[in-house]
Amino acid sequence: MVETTEPLCAWTEPCDGGLRFEVTHRGDWVPGRLFLPSGSGPFPLVLVQHGAGSSKDDPVMDTVTAPWIRGGAAVARIDFPLHGERSDPKLSARVLGALAADDERTPVEEGLWGDLMRQATGDLSRSLDALVRLPEIDASHIAYAGFSLGAILGTPFCARDERIRAAALALGGGGMAPAPNDPLQYIAQIAPRPVLFVNALRDERIPRDRAEALHAAAGAPKQIEWFDCAHSELPGTALKRMWSFLRTALGI
Repeated sequence: MVETTEPLCAWTEPCDGGLRFEVTHRGDWVPGRLFLPSGSGPFPLVLVQHGAGSSKDDPVMDTVTAPWIRGGAAVARIDFPLHGERSDPKLSARVLGALAADDERTPVEEGLWGDLMRQATGDLSRSLDALVRLPEIDASHIAYAGFSLGAILGTPFCARDERIRAAALALGGGGMAPAPNDPLQYIAQIAPRPVLFVNALRDERIPRDRAEALHAAAGAPKQIEWFDCAHSELPGTALKRMWSFLRTALGI
């Protein structure tokens, strides 16, 4: 868990099948959405995070998580820094450029990576601080699912926040960020909590050797699944596999 003395400032309001919420962290505001299953809670919770250039409100994310909500899990999503409601006309483009630069990043771009990771991981923990206070949420049954950037930034978050019981990391890889901010530095710390890796055989953004490096660095228990698709083409079978893993981990 990210340690902070900052007072927790949060609020919620009803919004389309759940709640809209906001929390504050490091002087920034963090908007999120909470989707609830039918019936009476408290419900197990899955924090689900989007990829680079996406947002909590991306219709793709609705497609991914709708079956999980019907299956009995509450789902929360926030906008990563400089994404969605937090986007900035200049900084968002620069950060996305830094994400794609890989080994050719400038010192400034490496600094942006570090700032992004610190803010994002703290945002997730602070959001979780607020969510577990809600009567609808079972604070003892929480998991994480991240896609692409959500997998890369979700790795240090899950490593540090022991409230996460299991993590499903899709389309991530090691060596994708400058040390000490790379997932390879953190993935082993998730053990002994279970991890599922989901990757694409024809991924044009995450080379196979980067994905396999992350798999190899993880401790047990871990499960690894490959699907014959490109980065943005995860099939329904991959999403069903993630849900099967999460459902088992959460005892649904």
